[in-house]
Amino acid sequence: MRFKISKRRFYQALSTAARAISANSPIPALSGILIEANFDSISLTASDADISIRLKINQSEDKDFEIFDPGSIVIEAKYILEIVRKIDAQEIEVDNVDGSLTLFKGNASEFKINGTKSSDYPDIDFSKPESSFTLASDLFLKMVVQTTFATSDRETRPVLNGVNMRNENGVLECVATDSFRLAKKNLPCSFDGSFNITIPAKSLNEIAKTVDKVNEVEIAVNDKKAQFLLGDTLIQTRLIDGVYPETSRLLPAEYTNEIEMDSRDLLNAIDRASFIKSDGISIIRLQISGQQMIISSKSQEVGSSKEELSNFTYRGEAMEISFSGHYVYEAIRALESAQILIKFSGEMRPFVIFSKEDDSVLQLVLPVRTYN
Repeated sequence: MRFKISKRRFYQALSTAARAISANSPIPALSGILIEANFDSISLTASDADISIRLKINQSEDKDFEIFDPGSIVIEAKYILEIVRKIDAQEIEVDNVDGSLTLFKGNASEFKINGTKSSDYPDIDFSKPESSFTLASDLFLKMVVQTTFATSDRETRPVLNGVNMRNENGVLECVATDSFRLAKKNLPCSFDGSFNITIPAKSLNEIAKTVDKVNEVEIAVNDKKAQFLLGDTLIQTRLIDGVYPETSRLLPAEYTNEIEMDSRDLLNAIDRASFIKSDGISIIRLQISGQQMIISSKSQEVGSSKEELSNFTYRGEAMEISFSGHYVYEAIRALESAQILIKFSGEMRPFVIFSKEDDSVLQLVLPVRTYN
């Protein structure tokens, strides 16, 4: 294998592929990037067994690579990224000189690195699932931002480590929960059939780092995997096994109290109150009536805070409710809305936060029982 390629383009491609590399891979070959040079393109493959990336470098109008001899090799990701980054040249020549020994050369710089034969690299099935649909990249990115933060980071219930995607009647319902909060985003879906899958939040966040480079995302799914086609980059992820909990029952059937206000005012007030923590957790108390809203927090070890807010509209009887400041702060921030609605169905029942500008998304938070 021997080829010459633009350093900038090669490094960008390697950086994208390396996102699938795990520092603690159980399979030694998966710590490397598989490089395959064909007569008209260069393919890079990387995987950690959960998420896999295959990136194809096609010839551009600038003719920024030239292949002299086709072939393939696996090079340790941490070495090849450092080598390509540090070589001070516009073009880099890659030459498999002797079995697994590979030369990287640019101007006066030259590195020889021992790689691994491509035959030792695990065979990854990149076959495309039959069910596929497309989403605008900005909608996909917004879905990731507005849901993944609410997934669980605990291993006790693996199914809660992902975002559940359910398609019915042309609507893609995306739900994330860690049992204490819930994020839900609905998207229009061009796929006529139905499916119900759970994708790891880690995979979705990695995909989001690449999605802004294309206008739309093609998504193909079956009961084992999901593929995301982003231009010349294919990202494939395993699904999480298990039945996702029926979250629709968490949503209140009716609401008795409602606040409408500027999201920034509430975010700033919660942020100011949240530095007071008990056992590392910030519990915020909201007291509200028709004319008065008070945000407060207290801790026997630290002290207390109290702030009165104005510029809000309230409908309902006077009430008090306590909640995690961190959960509500993240929920409001994820809505990306200037004006929000908070609807309550009781002081010890879940409350829901809506965007005034976007009715396709909602955030639900469970209250916390406190004792004066």
